[in-house]
Amino acid sequence: MASQVKARYPFPGGQVLEIAQGDITAEDVEAIVNAANTMLQHGGGVAGAILRKGGAQIQAESDAWVQQFGPVTHAKPAYTRAGRLPFRYIIHAVGPIWGEGDEECKLSAAILGSLRLAETLGIRSLAFPAISTGIFGVPKDLAARVFLHTIADYFTQSPNSPLSLVRITLYDAPTLEVFLEALETWRKSKPPSS
Repeated sequence: MASQVKARYPFPGGQVLEIAQGDITAEDVEAIVNAANTMLQHGGGVAGAILRKGGAQIQAESDAWVQQFGPVTHAKPAYTRAGRLPFRYIIHAVGPIWGEGDEECKLSAAILGSLRLAETLGIRSLAFPAISTGIFGVPKDLAARVFLHTIADYFTQSPNSPLSLVRITLYDAPTLEVFLEALETWRKSKPPSS
């Protein structure tokens, strides 16, 4: 079932940020971001759901990526095809683990790296999960602020990007509420557009 968009924010360049509740594997977008680990072993959480629905091809391509390029870093995500899922690509982003230090910068790097890779791949619509807020333990309110600021900075600095829709797809209601509150706070802090 498609997600339900709960909030939209249009940027001056025509790009749109959406916050939605639903299952990221059922999104109507060209690519999704997977919350991955450095070795691209897709066992649990979002990664496990993607693998179960997309099939073994995703893990095989992920293993081949790590064999060729080495472990995935925060700033340089990997990508694979989407197996049985209806997307062109899956971008595998590695977020920080809470407590390892410099989490905000690492999370921002993972988000920005995913946006830049989507641009390189010619993607027009992309859905993110709440990277690092599950078993990696990053506080949801911190993650929400980092997401909003990083996406806004990207659209400001890349007005000609083919990427016109970025959706943050959240599965559970508590995470959704935190992101919606962060968007409202962030929206109030923006000067009114002329």
